[in-house]
Amino acid sequence: MSETPKKVALIASQGTLDWAYPPFILASAAAAMDMEVVVFFTFYGLTLLNKKVEAKIAPATNPAMPMKMPFGTDQFQNINWSIPRFISGNTPGFNTMATSMMKKTFKNKGVATVEELRELCQEVGVKFIACQMTMDVFGFTKDDFIDGVDFGGAAMFLEYASDADIQLFI
Repeated sequence: MSETPKKVALIASQGTLDWAYPPFILASAAAAMDMEVVVFFTFYGLTLLNKKVEAKIAPATNPAMPMKMPFGTDQFQNINWSIPRFISGNTPGFNTMATSMMKKTFKNKGVATVEELRELCQEVGVKFIACQMTMDVFGFTKDDFIDGVDFGGAAMFLEYASDADIQLFI
C-alpha cells in the first residue's frame, strides 16, 4: 500500500522581487520531496503569473535589507551599505537601481531567475491558482498569464488547503 503524499498549500500575496522567490522556492522544494503542492496567487502576488515578471524590490519598505554591491573586489562586495530610508525612499530611480543590483547579485551567486523557478515548479507538477476576484479587481484576463494556470476563488483554494498538511501565507 502506497503512502498518500503530504499536501502543501501556499498563498503568494506579494509581487516584489524579494517576495517573488519564497513561494517558488518552497513549492519546488516541496515537490522535489514528493509533496503535492498548490500555490494560490492573490493581490500583488498575482503579477508573478504574468507572462513577463517585472518585479522590483522596494528598499524603503524593508529597512532590514542589506545593500551589498554585486561588483568590485571581494572586500568591497562584503560591505553592508546602510542606506538611509530618506534616500532609498526619495531618490528617483533608486528602486530600479537596487533591483538591478539584486538581480546581478543573484546571477553572480548562481540563483535562478523567478521565471526559471516558476517554470521548474510547473515541470515538477506544482499547481498554480490565480485568484479570480483579484483578476477582476485589477482588470487582468486569462491571456495576461502563463499557460497552465487554473482560475478560481478562495473557496477553490480553501477546499485544497483544508486538507493540506502544511499551509503558508507568503
